Amino acid sequence: MDNDVAAGSAGSTGSTTSILGQLALGLTLLAFGLGHTRVVDGLTEADAVSLATYVGGVTLFVAGLLAFRERDAFTGTAYSGLGALWFTWAAGAGDTVSDNAAGLFLLLFALVALSLALGAPASATLTRATYALLFVALLLLAVSEFGGGAALAKAAGWFAAVGGLVAWYAATAALAHWPTVLPKRAAGRGVTATG
Repeated sequence: MDNDVAAGSAGSTGSTTSILGQLALGLTLLAFGLGHTRVVDGLTEADAVSLATYVGGVTLFVAGLLAFRERDAFTGTAYSGLGALWFTWAAGAGDTVSDNAAGLFLLLFALVALSLALGAPASATLTRATYALLFVALLLLAVSEFGGGAALAKAAGWFAAVGGLVAWYAATAALAHWPTVLPKRAAGRGVTATG
């Protein structure tokens, strides 16, 4: 059974830097996503600004620098880049920028998330899933900003919230030594799939 839940490095098995980064990313994505879904009465994406600044921005950026110090280039790149995303998003929240400028910002960071999803080691399934969900969320938000409407923003919120839950589970699994993949079982003679 594969217990690799780190944020990316193929050789990593859940370093404290990686766990901290996964927790920070999970909390930020969850708050950001739930704000966009409007599922909690009175909660909007603007309510996630403080969390995005300090937990998503500063904590992820510092975790990225620590990962570089540990010679984990993928995790360092991921966390530093995402720290910049969250800090910039939070710093610009409330400012008057055009919808097209906001859409372009989101689209560019969607491409960063796509690069992270494609570049994550194959053994880090939860990491790939987190970055893929972040990519979809940012892409939907970008299209929404370009004129796609509130329904796309709400859908993006759900993708971000699920991505946050996946990142949070990855960190918790590393701390609690829970499995992160289902054991693979080859179908042999006489074994049939049901369903």
